[in-house]
Amino acid sequence: MKKINYVKFALDVVMGLLFVLFFNKNVLGGLAFHEIAGLVFAGAYITHILLNLGWVKRVTLKIVDRKLSWRVRGSYALNLLLLVSMTFIIVSGIIISHVVFPNINVGNENWFKMAHISASFLVLALIGIHVGLHWQWVVNMCKKMASVRKSRAWVRYMAQGLTLVILLFGLYQMNQTSYVTRLKSSVSVFGVSTQQTGFEGKGAFRNGEQGGKREGRPSGQEGQSGFNRGERGGNVSVASVILTYTGIMGVFVIVTYYLRKWSLIRKKKTVSTPN
Repeated sequence: MKKINYVKFALDVVMGLLFVLFFNKNVLGGLAFHEIAGLVFAGAYITHILLNLGWVKRVTLKIVDRKLSWRVRGSYALNLLLLVSMTFIIVSGIIISHVVFPNINVGNENWFKMAHISASFLVLALIGIHVGLHWQWVVNMCKKMASVRKSRAWVRYMAQGLTLVILLFGLYQMNQTSYVTRLKSSVSVFGVSTQQTGFEGKGAFRNGEQGGKREGRPSGQEGQSGFNRGERGGNVSVASVILTYTGIMGVFVIVTYYLRKWSLIRKKKTVSTPN
């Protein structure tokens, strides 16, 4: 196996952990970590794209070719959507920055803050779908690193049981965080004023999570963003944040993986069935 795959795998893990930690800006020192780690994430994401640039070029050149499979087209569209939404999150994060870029002011900050938050909930789902489509690669990488050539029956049963636990846990966390409501907000916030999208007052982010005004460029501790689930400061468990949002992401990973698996099985049956 090429060494570059290990680099890609490690980079993806780091990006995944950083991204879920962004959903609570009180972790690891608060807003300073959120913004600095956000820039690190941006660099990692650009590196991720560059490492996969060969695939991007090949598919882009063949995108109008009728022979190109719909699976590849769908993956390309998903990656393009991720690129656009991730770029928006990074740019809007810079615009609303209070620590790293305190002097940037383009106006309408409340909209950028809400759009930044809303887009993040959408991207969490998109990342889950992306990982689900490539889950077999993830499994193969784990087997390679653990020097496992063939899975035993009991390991497969344990994996299936763990999958069910993750699915149920993720669904529970979706309910606890009002994830579906926030996901709907990510659709409504773009192209509409904040008054029309329900972001006035508590809105979709409940418990006073909307951000305050930016007058005087305060130290970054004002208000509570939609990332915080209504928390009012203090120490926040890193493990709790990681478990909560990787659990939610896991729902999309599992559903996508098994839908794709079901689709492949159905396709094989269709091919093998005589006319």
